[in-house]
Amino acid sequence: MLKAVLRGLAAASLIVLPLTVPASASAAETLPLSEAVAGLPLGTESRDGYDRDAFRHWNAGANPSDGCNTRAEVLMSEAVEPPAVGSSCRLTGGSWWSYYDQVWVTSASGLDIDHMVPLAESWDSGASAWTAQRREAYANDQGAATSLVAVTARSNRSKADQDPAQWLPPAADVHCRYVAEWVATKLRWSLTADEAEVAVLREVAAGCPDQTVTYEPVAY
Repeated sequence: MLKAVLRGLAAASLIVLPLTVPASASAAETLPLSEAVAGLPLGTESRDGYDRDAFRHWNAGANPSDGCNTRAEVLMSEAVEPPAVGSSCRLTGGSWWSYYDQVWVTSASGLDIDHMVPLAESWDSGASAWTAQRREAYANDQGAATSLVAVTARSNRSKADQDPAQWLPPAADVHCRYVAEWVATKLRWSLTADEAEVAVLREVAAGCPDQTVTYEPVAY
């Protein structure tokens, strides 16, 4: 339960785990949230040509030998109480804390794996120019603990492909954490942000003076 409390309250520091694949472009960097927001490259977003199938997911995961795909590996990694893993990586039991809406979940089927920056938003922000290999790496990124998040299906579907100018988690006390994770993901993958998005990020960051962002850029 202590682990759940720590995850739910969200420490002021955002931790990004070392990257296995794709390779690191440089060492991890830690910045105050307001400075991290200022470091986002501005861009005009376009969804022209977007196709969700351009991002292959879920693949064999970080450990192809375990018989579990990325979705299942994230569920196992984020479980507060680990589920039992059966044949074909079927998960039973376990419990999870959905931080977006502050809800306990006791069945893997009740959870979605949210791409912190949705696939469509990443396309708008630069992924349209990526190779298929880089898009697959992005869609299955377990190299950063914040890239993929196990949350209730309801909260994930409420968010859909919206950016923080359009949607923030219903639990207001996690907005600092959420925005930090959003910014970390965009910086990690060199994605742009539009003016409306940046305006909201700045507004939230102004109320989070102790929040930091740690991210490790990737090269692929």
